[in-house]
Amino acid sequence: MLRFSILFLVLLAVLFTLEVLGPVEKHVILPFTESLATFSTWLILLFDDSVKTFGNVIQSTSVAWGVAIERGCNGVEALIILFAAIFAFPAPWKHRFIGFGLGFIAIQSLNIVRIISLFYLGEWETAKCVPGQECHRLWFDWFHLYLWQALIILDALVVWLIWLRYLPRPVRHDRSPPSSPLTPAAA
Repeated sequence: MLRFSILFLVLLAVLFTLEVLGPVEKHVILPFTESLATFSTWLILLFDDSVKTFGNVIQSTSVAWGVAIERGCNGVEALIILFAAIFAFPAPWKHRFIGFGLGFIAIQSLNIVRIISLFYLGEWETAKCVPGQECHRLWFDWFHLYLWQALIILDALVVWLIWLRYLPRPVRHDRSPPSSPLTPAAA
């Protein structure tokens, strides 16, 4: 357990440090975030044609509303936590890669639901605003800052726990010689 804890913390420190480095942000994080916006918009366009994407921003064309997918909103932090937990745990490499791959899909699928739901929640609250007055987006803020943040991190935890549950059990090697059914046990 000590080895796991230390390796988990080291992986977290290294990966969170890498995430904020300029070249990593420019060549990995920002393109990934923009692809989330593009994919979310593509899904929305299947049902609603009043939306378009500009980089990491999903913009409504029916009301003056848009959501920008920023750092902390792209699921990368939850993926880092999941990666550190899976790769710090003593398991076969094949199972680590499979677990992280499936976890990536689970976290980003939920994150897409999060992005789309926040887009529509903000659009709904914006449509209710009175022109010329300050618009308060109470529900958007609550869902964005509290509910969805917790659910995305909880998703990473649940994925890790399910991954642990389905790991193959380690083979125990009993060092004692097998006893013969004909030989009486020693007293």
